[in-house]
Amino acid sequence: MKQFIYIIIVSLFTYCNSNGQDKENMGLSLIGKIQPRNAKDIQSSNWIIGCETLDRDYANYDSYKDYLDPLGIKRIRLQTGWAKTEKEKGVYEWEWLDHIINDATKRGLQPWMQLSYGNTIYEGGGGINLAGGIPISDEALKAWDNWVAASVKRYKDKAIEWEIWNEPNFGDNTMNTPEITAHLNIRTAEIIKSIQPEAKISGLAMGHIDLDFADDFFKIIADQNKMYLFDNMGYHDYVYNPDSNYDKVEKLKNILHKYAPNMPLRQGENGAPSMGGKGRGAIGDHDWAEVSQAKWDTRRMLGDLGHDIESSVFTIIDIAYTGGPITRINVKGLIASDSTQKAIRPKIAYYAVQHVASIFDNSLERIRNVKDSHNKTYIPENPEDVAVIKSTDRAMAIYGYRHKLSKLQVFTIWESECIPSNSMEKNTFDFTIANGNFNDPVYVDIITGEVYAIPKKQWSKNEKVYTFKDIPIYDGPILLADKSIIKITSE
Repeated sequence: MKQFIYIIIVSLFTYCNSNGQDKENMGLSLIGKIQPRNAKDIQSSNWIIGCETLDRDYANYDSYKDYLDPLGIKRIRLQTGWAKTEKEKGVYEWEWLDHIINDATKRGLQPWMQLSYGNTIYEGGGGINLAGGIPISDEALKAWDNWVAASVKRYKDKAIEWEIWNEPNFGDNTMNTPEITAHLNIRTAEIIKSIQPEAKISGLAMGHIDLDFADDFFKIIADQNKMYLFDNMGYHDYVYNPDSNYDKVEKLKNILHKYAPNMPLRQGENGAPSMGGKGRGAIGDHDWAEVSQAKWDTRRMLGDLGHDIESSVFTIIDIAYTGGPITRINVKGLIASDSTQKAIRPKIAYYAVQHVASIFDNSLERIRNVKDSHNKTYIPENPEDVAVIKSTDRAMAIYGYRHKLSKLQVFTIWESECIPSNSMEKNTFDFTIANGNFNDPVYVDIITGEVYAIPKKQWSKNEKVYTFKDIPIYDGPILLADKSIIKITSE
């Protein structure tokens, strides 16, 4: 496996450098690559990796399990599969789910358990696939309650995080009203908490952001004084430019905070395809490739981090759907697969996500106020705040972080105006960072994992102000970071 991964990394290095400007002409000197970290070696982080659809046999856990812990993401999102587990009324067949959870936890992974979908052995038992209806009959709801209780009792020692139903508002579904969805969320959360009081529960899990649906949903829960049952509210918002929806996310947060002022949002499912084509799920009808997928996934991860939103990457492997509204292989996986569900190879996005996971863990804290300034003499009075001046009017996403102990900094930067392209070509710009803090600044390309020294002629310090000259920028994330923050390998 290691040899295979090394070959892919070398191929990626060759590919990326053949499609961009010569970095030596930009004045940068390669010193190594980001060292991946195993999930067991990371205490905690912002990230979740999707292991969805195992409940419907659209993917095979055993085909990709060896790729999970080297990715460096500790939490995995699982759909627990009521219909797969209870095929005969009152009889639960846990073996398939036991196998996954036991293996995952041995690898240092933490399951985030989603209890949907429904079960058609009960009349009114709801749908068993994406866009399916929620259970509504008395018999089905009692069976749902029993299923939830049995699941929590069985896995409460291995899973602390739970989610209730996936994308109730998906597509043309008019059965799952905000009222029905809210009531299912409340009754389910009460069962979970009664068995596992320390459980962390995610509500809503809305597909795309429907502000009216969310407002009604939140109000019903708040009116019943049940918001205390939930630890976050989830949304999935697929957009072509991953930076284009944060205004809408902010509106969603404002609506939530009307009813639960301190409750966070969780981005529970998002990703981009590695090739275009209708029938492959959300945002499929675009000229995607592995490079643009990697850019999209890492921009979404780091954009969410910059907005204090926990972020789940969809998904670990390409999904071979055989039912529901998606009719072709969903190629949003970090690992390439086919109709046989065999893991073929990691994609460029696998390594790019691995690079993010290696660096951005709980050892860093976000710099709360990074001001986009046009005044070269401006230095924020609050030493915790930072001002950044760039030598262009192009829109860029710029977020800052500091190491909790050393207080040294890392900044994420990318061009944010457009849908990620399939090109690795970069342009150079200057940056001034007021209230910066670097001892040995380096340049990092998140997509390739390459780490470059920045020659002294290209950066300077004047008290609290750092100036960086001719920094290569494109529509994929790069870092200006203190070298101490990056684990580097020369292999």
